[in-house]
Amino acid sequence: MGLGTTAAVALTGLQGHVVEVQAQLAASVPGFTLVGLPDAALSESRDRVRAAVLSSGLPWPNRKVTVNLSPASLRKSGSGFDLAIAVAVLAGAGRVPPTGLEQVVHVGELGLDGRVQPVRGVLPAVAAAVEAGATRIVVAAGDADEARLVPGARVFGVATLAEAVLLHGGRVETLPEVEPVLPPRVAVRRRPAGDLADVAGQTEARVALEVAAAGGHHLLLVGPPGTGKTMLASRLPGILPDLTEAEALEVTAVHSVAGTFDPGEGLMTRPPFEDPHHTATPAAVVGGGSGVPRPGAVSRAHRGVLFLDEAPEFRPSVLETLRQPLEQGELVLHRTGGAARYPARFQLVLAANPCPCGKAGDKGLECTCTPLARRRYFGRLSGPLLDRVDLQVQVRAVTRAERVLLERGEPTASVAARVAAAREAGRARLAGTPWSANAEVPGPWLRERLRGEKGVLRRVESAIDDGSLSLRGADRVLRVAWTLADLAGLGVPTRVQVEEAITMRTGGVA
Repeated sequence: MGLGTTAAVALTGLQGHVVEVQAQLAASVPGFTLVGLPDAALSESRDRVRAAVLSSGLPWPNRKVTVNLSPASLRKSGSGFDLAIAVAVLAGAGRVPPTGLEQVVHVGELGLDGRVQPVRGVLPAVAAAVEAGATRIVVAAGDADEARLVPGARVFGVATLAEAVLLHGGRVETLPEVEPVLPPRVAVRRRPAGDLADVAGQTEARVALEVAAAGGHHLLLVGPPGTGKTMLASRLPGILPDLTEAEALEVTAVHSVAGTFDPGEGLMTRPPFEDPHHTATPAAVVGGGSGVPRPGAVSRAHRGVLFLDEAPEFRPSVLETLRQPLEQGELVLHRTGGAARYPARFQLVLAANPCPCGKAGDKGLECTCTPLARRRYFGRLSGPLLDRVDLQVQVRAVTRAERVLLERGEPTASVAARVAAAREAGRARLAGTPWSANAEVPGPWLRERLRGEKGVLRRVESAIDDGSLSLRGADRVLRVAWTLADLAGLGVPTRVQVEEAITMRTGGVA
């Protein structure tokens, strides 16, 4: 009886678990049994592994093969266990020296011709292995660049199973010369952010965009078509600061699982920008799919911007699912195949017309919509959702006289410098806390630091009393006030910043 042991990684969302892969070969009726809660794709590995071994010029052991994936209570999914199963079986058959294999993690799918195929989620899988103490990682050659982005990992890329056998000291008759299989990636076109100088006028909206970037606040832009709402939203990523190393690893891991990451460009150091169409389904926006759910646009926008243009046209089921990530910064998707937890701390930017025809802005003399139609249209954005949006701004049409008199707007570089300085001031104040931006700070923490500032909280309390602010809205006003203070270089917000924050919160709803 032979026994071979190596390791693989099971991914649940972005959380990885190192799995011990044990293969026992017994002198009994030939067969192949796979145990340890495998899903359908993993159960099919029996045929893929056997065909890959034979295609590599190695004999398949004519014995009873039992493969156990431990811990058996953890559900495993996907085809990334193929390489580990094949190496464990060959080690049990004596074709690969078994010494030290239990400390090596294998991640890869096998083709019937013996080639090692790339899989999704290599970055978080390798990160989980390194965190567990397993630093020797064998992956498909097409995934090697992505795996090497994880600090501390000793990565070996193999194009075929035969190469893996040679890597571990085994012997093969011939080593096939094949081209490494490239990872299947979803074609993602990264549009340039554009320059804020291209935006004509819109002073109030530009200020709101700068405040949103400086504090990580959510933003609603309401105005007629053609006033620049989409242009403003698309320029928000350009004024956001670069991601920190920890944030870059986290964002890149999400896109690795989603299959939208190009390892040739290295870690994603710029905030992502996602703008799903208003016909998108809840699964496309939030995430989903059969088995363990995949990340949607909400998670792909983590540490970046999620822009919903024509927001009232989105399905209510899509809009209401945003409540949990807006409050908690993460998304938990429960399916029959398991629960997946994805980070989703993004900046939400909503753009909406004031009415169905879009002409109700300013004087609204050309609008043909009835008052009931206007209320019904904008009412598609529920009160609980809007209550979670910090800044609500009217975007008015630029007149002909203004276009003639206006000079070119301030460029992105100048605004980004002020945003970076404000963010740094916020980080210094929040040092030693779990938060890094003003939008993440809970209300009690903010109020406690404003107790001694006479008149600052009084205006907020009066707004709560007259019903213009909810308790959640009051906390969000204080967050915006702190951001305005950071932009102004003040240690604490004054009544002026609080008044401005209230105006920026309540000025955009039609």
